[in-house]
Amino acid sequence: MSTKVADHVLERLRAWGVEQVFGYPGDGINGLLAAWGRAEDRPRFIQSRHEEMSAFEAVGYAKFGGRLGVCAATSGPGAIHLLNGLYDAKLDHVPVLAIVGQTNRTAMGGSYQQEVDLHTLYKDVASEFVETVTVPEQLPNVLDRAIRTAYARRCPTALIIPADVQELDYSAPTHDFKMVPSSLGMSDYTAVPTDEALRRAADVINAGDKVAVLVGQGAAGAVAEVREIAELLGAGVAKALLGKDVLSDELPYVTGPIGLLGSRPSYELMRDCDTLLTIGSSFPYTQFMPEFGKARGVQIDIDPHMIGMRYPYEVNLVGDARATLRRLIPLLTADGRGREWQDTVCANVKRWHETMERRAGLSADPINPEHVARALDPLLPDNAILTSDSGSVANWYARHITMRPGMRGSLSGTLATMGPGVPYAIGAKFAHPDRPVFALVGDGAMQMNGLAEMITAAKYRDRWSDPRLVVAVWNNQDLNQVTWEMRAMEGAPSFLPSQSIPDVRYAEFARSLGLTGIRVEKPEEVEAGWRDALAADGPVVIEFLTDPAVPPIPPHADWEQMEATAASILKGDADRGSMIKQGLKAKVQEFLPGREKR
Repeated sequence: MSTKVADHVLERLRAWGVEQVFGYPGDGINGLLAAWGRAEDRPRFIQSRHEEMSAFEAVGYAKFGGRLGVCAATSGPGAIHLLNGLYDAKLDHVPVLAIVGQTNRTAMGGSYQQEVDLHTLYKDVASEFVETVTVPEQLPNVLDRAIRTAYARRCPTALIIPADVQELDYSAPTHDFKMVPSSLGMSDYTAVPTDEALRRAADVINAGDKVAVLVGQGAAGAVAEVREIAELLGAGVAKALLGKDVLSDELPYVTGPIGLLGSRPSYELMRDCDTLLTIGSSFPYTQFMPEFGKARGVQIDIDPHMIGMRYPYEVNLVGDARATLRRLIPLLTADGRGREWQDTVCANVKRWHETMERRAGLSADPINPEHVARALDPLLPDNAILTSDSGSVANWYARHITMRPGMRGSLSGTLATMGPGVPYAIGAKFAHPDRPVFALVGDGAMQMNGLAEMITAAKYRDRWSDPRLVVAVWNNQDLNQVTWEMRAMEGAPSFLPSQSIPDVRYAEFARSLGLTGIRVEKPEEVEAGWRDALAADGPVVIEFLTDPAVPPIPPHADWEQMEATAASILKGDADRGSMIKQGLKAKVQEFLPGREKR
């Protein structure tokens, strides 16, 4: 039997080491689906409930697996559904390949059913590489190039294959004019700055007395070097949320997350430093960085397209974080620099941890959402993988989960889209079937798509050697982050028609699928609920009834935010009594010297 184009696509994916493709069927990829049948499901086709979830699962797989994520969808609506997940990959710099169908070539341009101009549609999200296959000889070149580009540029790429092309007999490019042959693979490579640029950077850093280091996901391969430079310089280290798992939160000089979802010691670190070294991060919120003119700056990033932004750095080093730091460290000196600065940073960190412990211990109606995250923290296994959804739950993930060596965690850091928490976790389970995975999600995101994707978890639970997939839902019947943003930024009270959502029985839904479902309604049941979830022999949904009035207070609330929140109360916010009570209780914890709960 002849080899079809679709057969060759799967053969080439296998040659690149692709082990699974996250997708959803449709007649625009019938040729590929038939080829999967002939290939005995190699690479494995992982069926989601919706193409957007396929893309998110591919992103989660790539983020946690360190490998290419691949997703597939039919023409028209299926290809459109992939977009949100692919934009998440683009903005968080994740290698993902989308393979999508298209109507037959004979029908193109005829306003045919499900005909969409996919090349135009994908030109932004897959701006680094998108191509339509019109003849068999284009393969394998376009597929190889899409994969190499995704890896090299850390981005999504797209391959559009019309339905009739999928079923053509495959013929390789020949040794002829206007043919483009291809070969497999690409070597690892390392970019490093020039010696002169490194010397200039060292001069800036050596001149400082109060050094702050900001790390992002680009520093993940340089953990030892970041520690060495922080200890050599007596620096404090703050982390962008995508870099939360880069460095252990147990290190006393690690101030934790930065920004609106950040910590007080990270805010103080940036406020008081005289030198800023940013490694592998494009943290966008300038107002949380040192005031212009107060601190000198050096940035390290492998992507020249992303360097030199956000802050007026004096030296921008384009290079791999680890290789660059290995060459920079010998040029740095600790001479004349005392430990008073780092001691202050460490004291600030210790005080913040005590504040967070007190805030998590405050009473609420019925359960304090901070207590839920705080109770999980010491129970997490050392090899745990965590995903967080967007919304107020991201605050509790950022501030209460202690990353230890070996743990991993991520979220939609730049797009900040709702809904990736559960599909990220499923992608992580396929990347690491032997590790426990925890998805921390709000009830809004769970209703948006998490419930349906628990069907996927139930379908594939037997594929994972460690069956633990714990989905925790903060059930407060409110789209909480937007509610608080309306109060703090618009001075508007909560608009219940848009913000209030139904009280869904998430645990009961899980049980209807044959999974474990746990509902926690009282604060004294929280820890036991977590322990039961960890002891389950398969996927779990554990829901906590939490208080929407507990505020996600930023580390530094400016006067305009406080005025706006007060205005929302005066305008008759439906929850104003609880807002005032919980807000005051939470804020006062920052000023208490003791550790007792109030």
